[in-house]
Amino acid sequence: MDMVRMGGFIAELRKERKMTQAELGEKIGVTNKTISRWETGNYMPPVEMLEELSNMYGLTINELLSGKRLSVEEYKEMAETNIKETLKASAFDLKDKQIFFKKKWRREHLSTIVVCTIAWLVLLIALKLQGIETYILGSIGGLLAVLYYAVLNNRMQAYVENNIYSGKWNEYKSKNE
Repeated sequence: MDMVRMGGFIAELRKERKMTQAELGEKIGVTNKTISRWETGNYMPPVEMLEELSNMYGLTINELLSGKRLSVEEYKEMAETNIKETLKASAFDLKDKQIFFKKKWRREHLSTIVVCTIAWLVLLIALKLQGIETYILGSIGGLLAVLYYAVLNNRMQAYVENNIYSGKWNEYKSKNE
């Protein structure tokens, strides 16, 4: 798959509609910087954006990936190649997205993690001062730690999935480059 060719085709389609990069970006929910990166072939639009673009321009995703309008014979020929290459790119990109949003969630929730850890320690100390047996204290502390981890990990996973599939990846990526 030739990303420069695909990007040039996206630019050509946009210009046919007499749209600026900012107007196209606003219409599909990304920045003009993101559109520029697609059009120069630096980045490939994510699958959900390819679908948006194909619907907007009345083309197939296969034609967008090929960087040209395709005849019936060309369509069949290019379909398998484009699907394989897109899947390779998407799998790698998905892993990058997961790593990025996990790190972002941890940075944003560091204070929550610290406060919960301190509260957990204070509770264990208070129970110890009340004369609770060590084995009971260990059991309570262990159960609370597992519960604490499960709740925070679940919240983080929900955050990651929400951000990956909402199309926010390109916004974050654009801001951080």
